[in-house]
Amino acid sequence: MTDTHEIEAVVIGAGVVGLAVARALAKKGREVVVLERHGAIGTETSSRNSEVIHAGIYYPQGSLKARLCVKGRTALYDFLETRKLPHKRIGKLIVAGDAAEAKALEGIATRALANGVSDLRVLTGAEARAMEPALRCEAALLSPSTGIVDAHAYMLALRGEMEDAGGAIAFNTDAARIETAADGFVVHAGGTRLTTRLLVNAAGLRAARVARTIEGLDAAHVPELHFARGNYFSCASRAPFSRLIYPAPAGDGGLGVHLTFDMGGQARFGPDVEWIEETETPDYTVDAARGESFYAAIRRYWPALEDGALAPAYAGVRPKLARGESDFAIAGPQVHGVPGLVNLFGIESPGLTASLAIADEVVGILEGF
Repeated sequence: MTDTHEIEAVVIGAGVVGLAVARALAKKGREVVVLERHGAIGTETSSRNSEVIHAGIYYPQGSLKARLCVKGRTALYDFLETRKLPHKRIGKLIVAGDAAEAKALEGIATRALANGVSDLRVLTGAEARAMEPALRCEAALLSPSTGIVDAHAYMLALRGEMEDAGGAIAFNTDAARIETAADGFVVHAGGTRLTTRLLVNAAGLRAARVARTIEGLDAAHVPELHFARGNYFSCASRAPFSRLIYPAPAGDGGLGVHLTFDMGGQARFGPDVEWIEETETPDYTVDAARGESFYAAIRRYWPALEDGALAPAYAGVRPKLARGESDFAIAGPQVHGVPGLVNLFGIESPGLTASLAIADEVVGILEGF
């Protein structure tokens, strides 16, 4: 016999964005349940990334990524600082390896200013090397607002505040089928029927797959997602840098093999871009052979990297709306015509940074339902 429960709002996916949305809804007084098919929060894209707080530099003016990254970055720093959660406003250098890349940095700086990033500084190669003596570059951009965060600690805080406001998470619970009804939705999950007025699809890698199970949603409103696996390598020796180091973007849908640090100061490099097919369970194995291309990429800005210094670390998968530069898609009733439904597609970087702003966006769309 199938149990039936009535709930005001259902969020599918307990990654960083799903948790942020559920927290925001709960704090607005909504009764919320999060359905998570895994046994823990944030096990996919949310925990397999660079853990960088982005400033909002790269994205086209007027895009959701630009607007929500800048807004989200401010909100995230405030959230982390007031709750004393582990993070560092460490700063970042975007470096040009030759004259052509130095020219490209000018366009990046112009785009960043248009997005509201007002603290970016253009540096000569000598100025950049004065900050980071081990660096090789022709020119650089300094982003003081870029930082790093313990993503798991942040997600735990979101979960805690959501639960304190009355929300709950159902782990190991997959949304197998979703019916649309006159007054909302019927979600069939784990032998349980949940009737709900509000439904937020924050399933990340599976967002399109979940959307295809929603009866009554026109398939024309379910985009094709493209999956980019990013591999990371750790560094055995201490990296002689105090800031994050990013190469000028290559235009392949990623930001190049960059140097970041975890909260303990361990250096790591990545991600690269490896296009893979959609799968129920992505392969997160890092092929050690891919490290060969990492050496060449890293030595463009750190020539002294020693042979054998890199070791496979971890991999993550990003859901993208295109094989290249693409935006977020936040599709509410004004897009697809289904009352009470918001689908989130292509939520990749800077989704971690933008998570609180994305949550505000979703809450705003659902006001009045």
